[in-house]
Formats: sequence, C-alpha cells, structure tokens
Amino acid sequence: MNQETGKALTIGALAKAAAVGVETIRYYQRRGLLAQPRQMRGAYRVYGEQDLVRLRAIRRAQQLGFSLDEIDGLLALNEDTDRERARALAQAKIELIDARIGQMQDMRKALTELVGCCERTDAPAPCPILRALSQGD
Repeated sequence: MNQETGKALTIGALAKAAAVGVETIRYYQRRGLLAQPRQMRGAYRVYGEQDLVRLRAIRRAQQLGFSLDEIDGLLALNEDTDRERARALAQAKIELIDARIGQMQDMRKALTELVGCCERTDAPAPCPILRALSQGD
C-alpha cells in the first residue's frame, strides 16, 4: 500500500509518483536495483510504498553523482551497521567531485586565456583558439 495514494501502485502510478518513466523502472529492475513485484492484481503487477521509497533513493543517489553500480552497493548496505562504509563511499565521491571541479577550473582558465588572446590578436593573423586546438599539447 502506498501512503500517498492509500493503495497499491501499478507501474505507471509508481513512475508518476517517483517522477520517472516506466522504462526507467524496468531498466532498474533489469539491473537488480528494484525488485520485480510479486503481488498481482489481475493481470497487473502492483508496487508498494517500499518500492516507491527505494526508487526515490535511487534517484536521489543519482542526483548526488553516484553511478548505478555505486548505488547498487549503497543500497546493499545496512542503515544500522554500515555507517562507516557509507561514509567512506560518500567521501570518495566528494574527492572525485573535487578533482572534477579542479579540472573544470583548469579548463575554464585555459579557455579564458585563449579568448583574451583572440581579442588582442588582430586579423588577418590566425585565430589563437583554432591554432591552440590544432596544435594540441
């Protein structure tokens, strides 16, 4: 039973409640992130509150930058006994994000310098941006 609707959910209702597509749910099921429902209502499989909670957890973890493989590992952890492991995984993700931020700042700096160089270079001289791209490292 779903707390929000007061009844079991079809796959379409689950998708709507979690703001995802039906194919996303099916994909998560194929990946083993979300279980296939056992309960049936006629020809329809039905989902409960725990399925919605798990689906939202998957989506939130994705928003935080975790891959589906990482999310699979996180969801396998026990909330009561695996705090240190969860913290280590989150810390590793923070370190990866920090590294990416550094790389992006370096890219921004390089592009800013090229744009400035381009602004200071008079035509018909070659474009410094295109020249830098063609020369590589």
